[in-house]
Amino acid sequence: MLPLRYHTQNILLRWRSTLATIMGVALVVAVYLCVQALAAGLEKSSGNTGDPRNLMIARKGALSESTSIITRDQYKQIQYLEGVARDADGKPLTSSDVLIIINLQRTGGQGSANASLRGVSPNGLLLRSQVALTEGRWFSPGKREVVTSRRMAERFDALKIGGRFKAAGQELTVVGLFDGQRSAFDSEIWLDCDEARQVFDRPDYSSVLVRPIADPAATVALKNLLENDKRLKVKVVREVDYYKEQTRTAMPIKVLGNFLATTMSIGAIFAAMNTMYASIGARTREIGTLRVLGFRRRTILLGFIVEGVLLALVGGVIGCVLAWPMNGYSTGTISFESFSEVVFDFTITPQLLLKGIIFSAIVGFIGSLLPAIRAARLPVIAALKSI
Repeated sequence: MLPLRYHTQNILLRWRSTLATIMGVALVVAVYLCVQALAAGLEKSSGNTGDPRNLMIARKGALSESTSIITRDQYKQIQYLEGVARDADGKPLTSSDVLIIINLQRTGGQGSANASLRGVSPNGLLLRSQVALTEGRWFSPGKREVVTSRRMAERFDALKIGGRFKAAGQELTVVGLFDGQRSAFDSEIWLDCDEARQVFDRPDYSSVLVRPIADPAATVALKNLLENDKRLKVKVVREVDYYKEQTRTAMPIKVLGNFLATTMSIGAIFAAMNTMYASIGARTREIGTLRVLGFRRRTILLGFIVEGVLLALVGGVIGCVLAWPMNGYSTGTISFESFSEVVFDFTITPQLLLKGIIFSAIVGFIGSLLPAIRAARLPVIAALKSI
């Protein structure tokens, strides 16, 4: 127990150098967590979107809705296929969607950005139970009316209720706000599908959303029927799986986070090394005394590594505390799939906090390893004679 008590007491005794090392590691961990929280927020937004009962139909080979085309003839064939569920009036539970990118002015004169405008059919509202109207009313087809998410309304001046904006030479009016429950729908503006095709001169649809009858076997049969029909040339995936796949925007942010963490950790490792080397230089005689008392080289080595790791762990915990206020902070970025605004929250998960702590321990171990080896190899006589 003596070496452990010795090292913990020295941490408190040399508090200035200890504090510098701890704060260096804390800043590295805080930056790492914040950048990774961006990627986690994007992934959570996509992974939280859709209804597992729905099937998304897009053109075979299309990477996203924005590059997909479903013709009106194809849609007519799809909605009356066997296996498609019906509503109370006997109408197919399908929604033909059009996804269009428009440009709007940001709030506060912060420039402009692209936004996703989705044309949905009447059943599209029924099929997307995540979306609930919170203010105003739903749009009326044929009246150039739209509804948008509350979060988009906070980011764009024209998207408040009563706001007007021009798109394709037509003036559209915002009549309602909805809540998408932190899903990808929070990044969209909605209007009637056929009206969207008319306003933007789109003869076809982007995708089709289908609710199969409540039978797993019938769902598989419907999927196979659609994909094997050579006239349609479509691919069929569950709606939730489609949105989970649309997370390519998070990958560059993850890479950036790892790059920044690696670069900054190198600096933190050298800072830890300098602190430990200085500490060993000031404690040479004490190290010799420990050797004379019978402590082996490996005990000295382990003690200094434990000291370095302990300092880094404290820094890691402080870094987690510094990053935590960012959890839940709403922001936005550009989607690499549609090049439009994506609204999401910083998301710091317990797994991410654990990664930060482990990362700090690794920095502490690497930073203290060489100084610890030097301390363990100090000759006893030379250590005792040092001033």
